[in-house]
Amino acid sequence: MPLIIDTFHQIQGGQSLVKALGHPLAAQKAHQLLKLLVQAQSMVVYDPVGQFQSFAALYDVSKLNIAAILVQKTEHIGQVVQGHTTQPITVLPHYPDSALFIAVFDSGVYQWQIQHLLSPKMPLFTLDILRLADRMLANPQQYLDPLNFATNFVLFRESQNLHTRLTTANYWAGYGAKKASLWCTLFDESGKSLAQWQTLLSDSVHTITIDSQEVKQRFKLPDFTGSLFVHFINVAGHDVVKYALDIYDDNRSILSSTHDANAWPAERYAGLPAPRAGEQVTLWIQNSQPCPIPKGEIGLNLMGSEEIEWLDKEIPPFATYPLQVTDLLPHAIWPEQLEIRAGKYFVRPRYEVMTDHSRRIAHANVERVDLVPDNKISHMSPWLGKGYLLPAPILPRSHWKTLVMPTPMATSQQHLPIKLIAYDPSGQIIASHCFGNLSRNQSVTLNLDDLLREFQFLHDYGHVELVYDFEVGTAADGWLHGLFRYEDREYLWGADTSFGSHVFNTVLTYKNEPQSYTGSPPGLTTRLFLRLGRDSTRTFCHLIYPASTPWHPYSNTQIILYNQKGMEIVRKQLMIPCSGSALWYYDDLFDAQERAEAGAKAYIIVRDTTCRLFGYHGLINAQGTQFSLDHMFGF
Repeated sequence: MPLIIDTFHQIQGGQSLVKALGHPLAAQKAHQLLKLLVQAQSMVVYDPVGQFQSFAALYDVSKLNIAAILVQKTEHIGQVVQGHTTQPITVLPHYPDSALFIAVFDSGVYQWQIQHLLSPKMPLFTLDILRLADRMLANPQQYLDPLNFATNFVLFRESQNLHTRLTTANYWAGYGAKKASLWCTLFDESGKSLAQWQTLLSDSVHTITIDSQEVKQRFKLPDFTGSLFVHFINVAGHDVVKYALDIYDDNRSILSSTHDANAWPAERYAGLPAPRAGEQVTLWIQNSQPCPIPKGEIGLNLMGSEEIEWLDKEIPPFATYPLQVTDLLPHAIWPEQLEIRAGKYFVRPRYEVMTDHSRRIAHANVERVDLVPDNKISHMSPWLGKGYLLPAPILPRSHWKTLVMPTPMATSQQHLPIKLIAYDPSGQIIASHCFGNLSRNQSVTLNLDDLLREFQFLHDYGHVELVYDFEVGTAADGWLHGLFRYEDREYLWGADTSFGSHVFNTVLTYKNEPQSYTGSPPGLTTRLFLRLGRDSTRTFCHLIYPASTPWHPYSNTQIILYNQKGMEIVRKQLMIPCSGSALWYYDDLFDAQERAEAGAKAYIIVRDTTCRLFGYHGLINAQGTQFSLDHMFGF
């Protein structure tokens, strides 16, 4: 059974209660609270806003001597919570010898409201015992303000010559954040805390890097594989923690990248590829909760099948477990794709695909359980043109193969009518492919070599867009996803990346599209973060100018180079044709003097106030034998 907790609502966004209850520091206090509560011979729970169920989901309340659960909202009277039928708070005087647990944060007003109902010697406890120190809060007056919990988990490893580097930016400074800081705790594979530290951040937008080698050396740690929990304090604007994550070794013979984990645990994930012959696919399960994951709660199944294989292993709180896909589904084979039954225990998971000669890391995606088909979308073409679209690069075909696989990403998606459109860099359509009205259990892959074999176009690169094909079906919900796999033709190194669709570059809106970074739609500007490679590693960037309807003929894109402290060094301009793209390299766009002035930990902001771009970043080692690729993040 999935945990009975609210994590994320598409309209309201992420729910901060689960973050407040599950914060590692709060977990320590919660266990102390339970030790006090269990001593009460009789206890009444007052649950005025419905938070006790979430507390009970994350912490073992089975030993508490609960006499009654009382509520404030009359519409909640008579519900069954933890085996008790709820009663109105007005019956509290019937329990004069019981302790009272008010299951709410910021409990002062609720205590004041029931003063007349309290017996004189009634022991009283509240969730405020779990509060973080005020110095860790952006808004101490409203504890569940999302800005108090800008947190995330990171798969973090320093093991057998494998290193991990997180790169992000203090982008909250751009929203006016002052005196921000970063609090971290590192858990090993068993969930044991290895180290905690806090770093002050400057009041400018600047790069933040956490490298596993430096953490190991600083705290004199053995090798580790586990979760790094990060909490950005005193943020402004929004609570979403985004980052790029690079996996590398000492001589750059291993190079792979992914990005942030989407900090709200989901019930299901999808888009996990089955292994090819000779491959091993490892799903990294990072328990993101302060409770164990019981045996039989994590499962895998082929997409479209209800034959689920369950993991017969308990995973401790905050522990990390490498699940080999073949241990549960030994006969699954590419291009089959897998569904992950996660039960809201862990954030968006990473997977690694390994062979004798290569290793690449990527992530599965959140599979929505709350979506239903939206019949209006199929009738929006006169106003929204292509509507929802998912752009991805065609890397230079002389060097790389590009594979495309549509991935169902909602439990209601029984059919997906999908078409692929290929564009050259100038925005001209060069080819298209109809996947048909794919059923949920159809896992199909398109090798663009087969589609583009007869075409030669400018610069040998371009991009593709996955769109709905309403000529073959009308089922659509705006949650169109795909997996894009890139393979080096000579060295056989690969990279996976995946994302979901949006409406791009139209002034007309539908629901929350075109998506804005922080405000209301339409979002018609670009601010993308590009981390740069170290030493001799080359950085490339593929910027795509997708448009659901015709927009400005060319972008006015500023590629702004900053040093580590956020000081602008120089900027360059790109003019990308509408529905076109631009592939560029850091060491080509900026000369040696500009790069030297920027320094080793420089970064780039891609800024455009005329249109919304979608970007992909990559690294190539000095020998040209390994590369990484993933999509960029905006803020």
